Amino acid sequence: MTVSSQVSSEQAEFVSAVAGKLNGFLSGQQDLMAGVSADVAPLIGSISQLVTGGKRLRALLCYWGWRGAGGGAGDPDIVTAGCALELFQAAALIHDDIIDRSDTRRGGPSVHKRFSQLHEAQGWALDSGRFGDAAAILTGDLCLSFSEESFTGIGPRAASGTPARSIFNVMRAEVMAGQYLDILEEVAGPVRDRAGSVDRAKSIIRYKSAKYSTEHPLALGGALAGAPAELLRAYSEFSLPLGEAFQMRDDVLGVFGDPETTGKPAGDDLREGKRTVLVGFAINQASPAEADYLDRTLGNPGLGAEEVEAIRRIIVQSGALEATEALIAELSSQAFAALERLPLQEVPLTALSRLAEAAVSRAA
Repeated sequence: MTVSSQVSSEQAEFVSAVAGKLNGFLSGQQDLMAGVSADVAPLIGSISQLVTGGKRLRALLCYWGWRGAGGGAGDPDIVTAGCALELFQAAALIHDDIIDRSDTRRGGPSVHKRFSQLHEAQGWALDSGRFGDAAAILTGDLCLSFSEESFTGIGPRAASGTPARSIFNVMRAEVMAGQYLDILEEVAGPVRDRAGSVDRAKSIIRYKSAKYSTEHPLALGGALAGAPAELLRAYSEFSLPLGEAFQMRDDVLGVFGDPETTGKPAGDDLREGKRTVLVGFAINQASPAEADYLDRTLGNPGLGAEEVEAIRRIIVQSGALEATEALIAELSSQAFAALERLPLQEVPLTALSRLAEAAVSRAA
């Protein structure tokens, strides 16, 4: 078997095992909830729908971090860790969509929108949007609880005081802090120092996304396999710039991506008021009048096609898109240079290279 085919085979088996574990876990939770009331079935149903499919990037990075540190293929502990990460990711997406007022996720209604539609279909009393948000918050909280339960199920390798537990705990706390910095920048950005907008956006990317998307999952897998501190540091040197490039690519797609490919309406990030690195460069490099226009229009949920196109034009003509692409390329180069230095066997090294390529060159 070639290295490439072994990577593909191991990944397929792992992804299948994670899917099976998630299905079994959520089926058990559905039975538990049925004992409470049949009315709460949509909570588990929403979670099940969200964890079905997806790129499994975090779970796969965890797996290859494990394999790179000497962990064996097919070990149930790494499958359980993958499930915990997928459940945490689902919780983050549910809450993120509420915060961003995003009604679309992966080409379909987001969780809060599904609950709002349920309210309307049933003809219930009071406000459907408020019900949708409240139900989705509870669903996200339940998903967080399930993630913790799943991770604890690993046993001694994930016990209190272990390196793996420390990584898992820090990951969850940093995401919440990064999310707060994100919403703070949306409301405070227009009156803050414009010169600092790019640096603030970089900090948001690091703590809201990059660390939990790439750095922590890879380190978590390594820690579960007993990786020494020097290998975990080497993992970080590769995975952190990769995660930052990954998120910046996502931000570019949020403005310029094809809705048919991304599964979100064109310009949705602009309507949500996201103060990304891309936007930070535009505000810094555009004319004063154009920068004022960006500050006035970003975050307006009623932005039409003409306004979205006007913002895109400012981003391109100011050189912001070019500057962001250059930064993505620089971070990608850092990541791949660090990847070459990783003291790993050929199979995990090849797998990480493939995942990194997909992360920075994706169209969705």
